Amino acid sequence: MEKLVVCPYKRPNALCRLICFPWAGGGTSQLAAWGKLFSSSIEVSSVRLPGRESRLKEPFAKDMTTIVNEITSVLLKELQEKPFAFFGHSFGSYISFAVALHLKEKYGLEPIHLFVSGAHAPNSEAFLPIKNIPLCDAEDEDIITHIQLLGGTPSEFLQYEDVKKHLIHTFREDIRVLQTFSFEKAERNIPFSCDITCFNGSEDKPHDLEAWHDLTSGDTSFYNLPGGHFYLLEPSNAIFLTKHITRCIENAGL
Repeated sequence: MEKLVVCPYKRPNALCRLICFPWAGGGTSQLAAWGKLFSSSIEVSSVRLPGRESRLKEPFAKDMTTIVNEITSVLLKELQEKPFAFFGHSFGSYISFAVALHLKEKYGLEPIHLFVSGAHAPNSEAFLPIKNIPLCDAEDEDIITHIQLLGGTPSEFLQYEDVKKHLIHTFREDIRVLQTFSFEKAERNIPFSCDITCFNGSEDKPHDLEAWHDLTSGDTSFYNLPGGHFYLLEPSNAIFLTKHITRCIENAGL
């Protein structure tokens, strides 16, 4: 459990668990730290994927199914005990969706709320070009340029060659995993009944958020917050997110 899930602010009496899923190339520190911003009614944890942090020596996951199966097998007991919600940013939004879909289809479990950020709906045509990114042909410097354009990585980290090399490798592997993910919505099949909230940075590239409407019979809402792709690292935005997520969870009538 501790290998996969980081929870620095444990709240065993919380009414709900908020499981966070980080972005491509990312670790657990930023989202796990949200725990101190939430009230005692919500326990926050962040998923740690193989190939990073304390799992550095483990091989990267080979595909999305492997990640979903590991997360589900480790978290299933906890998710059956208590209501839960998911928050994912970018790559993490797709993992959170894939895990939620697996839990619903196999175990009849569903988050009380799905919070997604900086990501196209997986049933959108806008998602398809991600599957065709030519990772094999991409030079390391091209990947670093892309990471710098996205923001979110302190420039001083990139001054250390070993850190830069590992970041490039992790980013490549995460995008490769994302390219193994596919979702085709069957006609008249609405996979979820929970509410979905979509967040996006106002200066980030546009994402097809409207298609999230088609994935739930619950309410879908959309929020643009000031900033680029990593708008959520701005303290003022983090406070807005945590307050809004708290309100949504508390209004779920737990």
